[in-house]
Amino acid sequence: MAGDLSPGFLGRSVPRVEDARLLRGAGRFADDIALPGMLHAAFVRSPVAHALLRSVDLSNARALPGVRAVLTYADLRPQLRCDRIPLALPSAMLRFDVDPFCLAQRELCYAGEPIALVAAESRRVAEDAARLVELDFEALPAVVDARQGLQSGAPKARLDCPDNLVAQTVLEYGDSEGAFAAGSIRVTERFRIHKGGGHSIEPRGVVARFDAVEDMLTVWDGTQMPHRAKAVLVASLGLAEHQVRVIAPDVGGGFGPKAVFHPEELAVPAAAMLLQVPVKWIEDRLESFTATVGERVQEWEMEAAADREGRLLAIRGRLYHDHGACTPYGVALSYNSATNLVGPYVLPAYHLEIQVGLTNLVPAAPTRGAGRPQGTFVMERLLDGIALQLGIERDEIRRRNLIAPAQMPYATPIVTRDGKAMTYDSGDYPECQRRALAAAKWSEFSGRQAAARSEGRWLGIGMANYVEGTGRGPFESAAVRVEPSGEIRVTTGATAQGQGTKTMLAQLVGGVLGVPLEKIHIVDGDTAASPLGLGAYASRQAVTAGNAVVIAARLVAEKARKAAAAMLEVAPEDLDLADGCVRVKGIPGLKRSLADLARALQGTPGYALPGDLEPGLAAASDFQPGAIAYTNGTHVVEAEVDIHTGAVRLDRYVVVHDCGRMINPMMVEGQVLGGVVHGIGATLFEWMRYDESGQPLCGTYADYVLPTADVVPRIEIHHMESPSPLNPLGIKGAAESGTIGAASAIASAIEDALKPLGVRITDLPVTPARLFALIRAAEQRRDSR
Repeated sequence: MAGDLSPGFLGRSVPRVEDARLLRGAGRFADDIALPGMLHAAFVRSPVAHALLRSVDLSNARALPGVRAVLTYADLRPQLRCDRIPLALPSAMLRFDVDPFCLAQRELCYAGEPIALVAAESRRVAEDAARLVELDFEALPAVVDARQGLQSGAPKARLDCPDNLVAQTVLEYGDSEGAFAAGSIRVTERFRIHKGGGHSIEPRGVVARFDAVEDMLTVWDGTQMPHRAKAVLVASLGLAEHQVRVIAPDVGGGFGPKAVFHPEELAVPAAAMLLQVPVKWIEDRLESFTATVGERVQEWEMEAAADREGRLLAIRGRLYHDHGACTPYGVALSYNSATNLVGPYVLPAYHLEIQVGLTNLVPAAPTRGAGRPQGTFVMERLLDGIALQLGIERDEIRRRNLIAPAQMPYATPIVTRDGKAMTYDSGDYPECQRRALAAAKWSEFSGRQAAARSEGRWLGIGMANYVEGTGRGPFESAAVRVEPSGEIRVTTGATAQGQGTKTMLAQLVGGVLGVPLEKIHIVDGDTAASPLGLGAYASRQAVTAGNAVVIAARLVAEKARKAAAAMLEVAPEDLDLADGCVRVKGIPGLKRSLADLARALQGTPGYALPGDLEPGLAAASDFQPGAIAYTNGTHVVEAEVDIHTGAVRLDRYVVVHDCGRMINPMMVEGQVLGGVVHGIGATLFEWMRYDESGQPLCGTYADYVLPTADVVPRIEIHHMESPSPLNPLGIKGAAESGTIGAASAIASAIEDALKPLGVRITDLPVTPARLFALIRAAEQRRDSR
């Protein structure tokens, strides 16, 4: 039907429109941008975690041939409207904001903090000059553990803050005290959960040019949020909105850190304005570890109460969250962890004290999952503990506590960041678990496990359920225009980092207008093309930009029918839209192409427009989701443990995933699979380590281990579709959910494999050395009995 989504487009795994250009090497990433007279930047960075900066000697660096400038905070400050980068996000949790400087002024607060910018004729010369800068500083005590930093008498992580407790709150509902008094079963556990960085294949990069003739600052930034970057630049540099354009070129992965505005994103444009030449900076891999935000350590002290049947009565405890040296992205991480702990379960009472501490480490901000895997890990580990104490199966303890489909929509007493009740909109959680267990042949595993143990092999199976809030607002923008040439141009505030955004939007527009995807041109990540936009975060763009573009395309389709009706002298309801034409139903030859209609609505001097319509075959929409749409899923994994080395091998991985109606199942599978691999890395390998003085101990991928093809098993993905009632398309996000259940399921499998030894997994990551130590301790306890 004209203006409706064609069944051939929604739910169809069409090839990605981005791939041909990228596979042929025709992509245009930040480092591909070359401008006349462009200088290359390198940063002088703090070699220590905490110190007072006494002086900076730039003379040797400035004398190096090929160096154009070496700039400190004092040099850039005249270009700036404010001392610090204005990044504060509202939250009642925050006791005070800690906005960063674009270059360190007096106090050095983490190893890797930028101090000076070198601009030279080549990156090689810039790096050589940076090494010639001499720093004189007075070392200060470093805070490297958030919980210890919150103790009385601990040194300050920042001298410009009253103390290290940057945020705190209590998340509570129900009668926890009464529930614990009445509960028959009580499980107490401590968890120390580390989660690392995003580590996208393309590091960060910024290219800035100020055109004095046009009075325009143009910044090419490998960011997930170009409109936020523009707003920060406008506020920091004292420019008007029309003087700043931010473009996100092709971006090789984001995974959260590129949503955060970093100091280099202001220092490079400020330098370009000061020097009146274009400046490029491309992050190197060492900087990915020492200067790019990532997640950090959370320490949980938790207690769960349940009745004799294993039904949850209450959970209570404390969460200590390491927030690094400043607050560039608010306190979303800790709050996401706390709220996501509830998961797909009925939890009558909850009391959690949250304390967020500053440390002398790289600032903490979301990576894929954004705190949700940690909260899920705590709940799933507690459920396994209850099951063990009661002597019932792990799948059964979950089945007894899952929210029933008849309870949907299910409103929890928790209030989300936007001030609304955390309400699960749709889903069948018990059925999702049932399908995952059936696909993994859970009921048959005990036989496989017994056979393996008879051969001296330690095999285990684990599972986890999770939810994820997706499609976060407040809005996303999209506009659809049919050009007189017949090309359909779509502009949006959404931003691509390789996840297939262009394909998703083209598929939706093509489904509404009945045109092939190659006729549709998507412009995303450009503040000049779309004046409003929020970009990529919180698994949101299919929900927000997808619905916005469909609404806009439907308005275009309606206008096309009205124009064609006037030109063909028929009623609009007698027209259909297919193959790029509006045609009379039953008379295929009587039609007008969309190009014909666009030319007619472009206007001819002295003549009326068809049907007295408004000019142009175009429409725009700013879609505002009414609430968050909740994706859910179940993971089941089989793992084998080598008790002689602590190595873990994953033999099989099954996911059942429900993200509402799927636009492109192939791309959904890619997102879920990628998320699972991220989760495997966070569980078994990735550990950003520091010594007691705050010095990073990881600076290469030899030290910080990522999952590779030889350790990732075949991941079997099955889909459910529970349409969301919150948006016209009934869709939910999918980009992060694969990572949320991984750690919990893998830890459960490892514990199951080592059940005869009574090993409990409470800390992440589960590296071979850590697991070997747990195995040896368990064997010693056994042998001492």
